[in-house]
Amino acid sequence: MNVSMTTAIVGVGSTAQGQLPGRSANDIAAEAIQLALDDAGISKDEVDGLITCRNLQGRACIDEQVGLLMGMNPAYSATLDYGTGNFSVHLGVMAITAGLANTVVLAYGTNQRSQRVGFGNTVGGGAAFAAAAGLVHVAGPAALAFRRHQHLYGTTEEQLGWIAVAQREWAALNPLSIFRDPLTIDDYLDSPYVAEPLRRPDLTMISDGGAALVLTRADRATDCAKQPVFIAGMAERTALRGYQNPDNLMRPWLAATAADLWRTTGVGPEDVGALYVQDATSVWVLQMLEAYGFCGPGEAGAFLAEGHTRPGGRLPVNTNGGQLSESYMWGWLHLCEAVRQLRGECGDRQIVNNGYALDCSSHDFLKAAATLLTVAA
Repeated sequence: MNVSMTTAIVGVGSTAQGQLPGRSANDIAAEAIQLALDDAGISKDEVDGLITCRNLQGRACIDEQVGLLMGMNPAYSATLDYGTGNFSVHLGVMAITAGLANTVVLAYGTNQRSQRVGFGNTVGGGAAFAAAAGLVHVAGPAALAFRRHQHLYGTTEEQLGWIAVAQREWAALNPLSIFRDPLTIDDYLDSPYVAEPLRRPDLTMISDGGAALVLTRADRATDCAKQPVFIAGMAERTALRGYQNPDNLMRPWLAATAADLWRTTGVGPEDVGALYVQDATSVWVLQMLEAYGFCGPGEAGAFLAEGHTRPGGRLPVNTNGGQLSESYMWGWLHLCEAVRQLRGECGDRQIVNNGYALDCSSHDFLKAAATLLTVAA
């Protein structure tokens, strides 16, 4: 089934980010939902679907808990185990096209910073083998992945550093961002290693916050308060191959996901006005630029150093500052930003070439997803 243009995002909401002491994750998610409903100009009684996702605190059935808190009783609800915004959007699109719901709210809330949630691997199952090698955080395999890129193409640490620098420049234009102070390339190179060759600015911070989106059928979208942003296409791949060999460090399933997206939509990288990459590490941005065809293999380093992803560049990337500078929300804020950019609501950071926005995400070395957005009905 071709789902292109059958659904649209009609509302987005994002809470304050950073540290929100004294608040539960569910309360934060509920606030984000209300903000998104207000943005769409609809009431909770018009919602018949609710999708949430876990927030690294081991809580199941979050859809039931948030639904109760909101006073909602949707016909369809679900909680995803892996929480990136893209996968939630895809589940929402599938629920609507299958007739399980007409209007679905997607929500994420977390208090992971104020609760000091640990992000190291638990030593059990396959993680036991990784932990024995010191790979207890995504920084470890990401560092290996960049080392592989360096080995194959000669990419330099300075070239990688332009990702963090560019995203900080975007973040300075975004009042929601946590990190807004200037970051120069010299600042980057002077910063300490966390997992060599990755430095502190290459890795996302841990933060509290929430975000939500309202998704509905295309034929109902124009009845809402704001300009609808349509789902022009989507693609997913499951890898389940880990990072145990050099080829997998380059995550070839990203390129396979891209090929699926371009083939099913008839759109190409040349049509994309802005790129959003779920950036748990800067290395993921480097990989996505090449995997989705914005650069050839090994060309992303030079592309970044030439300034193409910075404000005023030909391919704006993570115009909200990304997770490296705005907030760590598993890509949910990237989707909110993409919608606001397409609606022309971003003020000083508003971009011009705005036909399509592409949101790319991954579940580290296990899954990949992409969503193509447009305002063209």
